[in-house]
Amino acid sequence: MTQLFPGPIARTPGLTELDARARDIFRRVVEGYLETGEPVGSRTLSKGGVQLSPASIRNTMQDLAQLGLLDAPHTSAGRMPTHAGLRMFVDGFLEVGDVGEDERREIESRLYAKGRTFEEALSEASAILSGLAGGAGIVVTPVREGGVKHVEFVALGGGQTLAVMVFEDGTVENRLMRGGAGLTPSAFQEASNFLNARLRGRTLTEAKDEIRTELETARRQLDETAARLVEDGLAAWGGGEGAERALIVRGRANLLADASAREDLERVRQLFDDLEQKGQLIGLLDDVRDAEGVRIFIGAETRLFSLSGSSVIAAPYMTGRQKVLGAIGVIGPTRLNYARVIPLVDYTARVLGRMIDG
Repeated sequence: MTQLFPGPIARTPGLTELDARARDIFRRVVEGYLETGEPVGSRTLSKGGVQLSPASIRNTMQDLAQLGLLDAPHTSAGRMPTHAGLRMFVDGFLEVGDVGEDERREIESRLYAKGRTFEEALSEASAILSGLAGGAGIVVTPVREGGVKHVEFVALGGGQTLAVMVFEDGTVENRLMRGGAGLTPSAFQEASNFLNARLRGRTLTEAKDEIRTELETARRQLDETAARLVEDGLAAWGGGEGAERALIVRGRANLLADASAREDLERVRQLFDDLEQKGQLIGLLDDVRDAEGVRIFIGAETRLFSLSGSSVIAAPYMTGRQKVLGAIGVIGPTRLNYARVIPLVDYTARVLGRMIDG
């Protein structure tokens, strides 16, 4: 079974504090809500096998509501779980299975597609999860900690240049740059040599400011076009706050699939706004880096999704040496199919890690 790591929430009663009747009714309400997205009424439970009168069921549901585990959207409606109730259900009742054989083959074949680069694999992993799990697939790219092994500029024609950076961990980052027209082969070589002499074995973050300072004094020795290439390359690899981290989101349209009522559409609109908060979402996923398995954030447990009432199921992806590179997951409404999504996220993260190791 996949290990779960609950997020921080306010004090709610534990399973041992509920009697057998309350646990049974609570479980049925949550399962019914996750299946239909609708509040569950006492008559539905009575007809579904609970050997109690609707009045007795309502009394128990009222007790669960007073404990903060259930809520009623309208006075005449049935009950649905609160975010705290969902947390209790996920941690105490949820039975997580395994990924089906067909899904395993699809995940592996799409991630190992011939010629796929690491960057393409990250984007594909996000698309895979959005397609198989519903919701939106999200991936945060690695914190680049490895030293640089080699830098090269390649002329592509049409006024474009490809900046290539090879890292000591074997990964390669390519950046497309404009302004290659009129540059000579010697300028490309000179710019590459300048950066290789100063970057090799060091991280880009460590050396970037120092290189910019040296460039100012080296302009008299460097060809002007080569100096401009160096500047443009530094900007392309690390220009601006947060530029070295990327957030990949695929499948936003899935979030609209079940949004019919006005309140659902408002929730999705708020979620779309949340997804634009790149820095906060990357920070949330960075919290997953220290987890030893899948981590789940439900609604109000995180400040970012307290208004949209969304859930995030995420797992770290790492190398065979257990070096964590980033995180991958699914975001959607709190009534995500947790039992299905958790193993999908976990397996995709593990396959992505194996792919990185080659």
